[in-house]
Amino acid sequence: MNISNLLKIAWEAILRNKTRTLLTILGVVIGISSVIAMVSLGQSSQMSTQQQVSDMGTNMIMVMRANQRRGGSNMGNDNVQTLTESDVKLIEKQATYVAKVSPYVTAAGAVIYGNCNATGQLQGCSPSFLEIRKYELVDGSCFSDDDVNKSAKVCVIGQTVKANLFPNEDPIGKTIRFKNIPMKVVGLLDSKGQNQMGQDQDDVIFAPYTTVQKRILSQNYLQMIYISAKSEELVDKAVSEVSLLLRQNHRLDDHQNDDFEVRTQSEMLQMMNSISSTLTYLLAAIASISLIVGGIGIMNIMYVTVTERTKEIGLRMAIGARARDILMQFLIESAILSLIGGVIGIILGLVISYAGANLLGWPFTVSVTAIVASFVVCAAFGIFFGWYPAKKAANMDPITALRYE
Repeated sequence: MNISNLLKIAWEAILRNKTRTLLTILGVVIGISSVIAMVSLGQSSQMSTQQQVSDMGTNMIMVMRANQRRGGSNMGNDNVQTLTESDVKLIEKQATYVAKVSPYVTAAGAVIYGNCNATGQLQGCSPSFLEIRKYELVDGSCFSDDDVNKSAKVCVIGQTVKANLFPNEDPIGKTIRFKNIPMKVVGLLDSKGQNQMGQDQDDVIFAPYTTVQKRILSQNYLQMIYISAKSEELVDKAVSEVSLLLRQNHRLDDHQNDDFEVRTQSEMLQMMNSISSTLTYLLAAIASISLIVGGIGIMNIMYVTVTERTKEIGLRMAIGARARDILMQFLIESAILSLIGGVIGIILGLVISYAGANLLGWPFTVSVTAIVASFVVCAAFGIFFGWYPAKKAANMDPITALRYE
């Protein structure tokens, strides 16, 4: 019997029980669409993270205070005072691979304007911080180096702060209060949205770091130092150079550990991608269970089909059909069920991925590997789960099959 006749017979048999066919295909559809959606959304998450890290500056370097350890326990870095303004000046003067440097301190508190108030953080920095973090002004101007030297009570605010405190008016020139310290708004930042950690990058207030140090925190040390290398290719050299300068400035001997930590955006990106990949593979593995269940459903239905069509099988074999023809007939039926479910599942998976990416604000990406793998798995499942019932049908004795009630 040629393949075209086998396909015709298989298709007619499938259409004979439409409800059963639809329920069988549904199991495969759910499995395939789940796998594709999980993999595609995982890749979309990685692309979103990469874009956000790129927006922050791929050549950005962060110098932080090292954590204290006491008796083998991590005591944190809240009381560590190893980073100072002299470190910043040394890096600016002697670091050859560094383009921009900014001190950084922060204080949390209530922000008030008129009868509007919000809880936020006042972030102290230098004017170069906005360039390092790639913030752009849409109105007003940034505070100047002269404001830093004078510890001026001026600030630049983000779009979220404007929405909370100035919903219906221009904030430029207005005075807000932070912990009862009046701060004149001199600039408004463009919107940046959320970062890779889900934090609102527009809920920010930037002021001269000296203002935050002296007028609010009453301290002379820094919490962090933000640095941008001259290019992405020079980041590693800049890290080594900065580490050497800080060790010299802190007078650390060769046997002493660093009292600071240096982190780069590439390290953060690798960590985030590693976590995202692990979660993607884990979710895809869980979704694959439903695909296996769908395959078992095909096997179950094919068993029922073989039982129901025992007399038909006996009649075909009695008029000359070979065991190979019977085997191929039922294998083709199971493969058709699997492939139809696979095609629908792929389309549904892409639709879910597109909708999920748009809902979460991620870039939409199609995982070609997941689609190809899913299609191959569909074909393999159709053959694997349909083979045993088909083999059972092919091995039937024609006389016994014709007598079956």
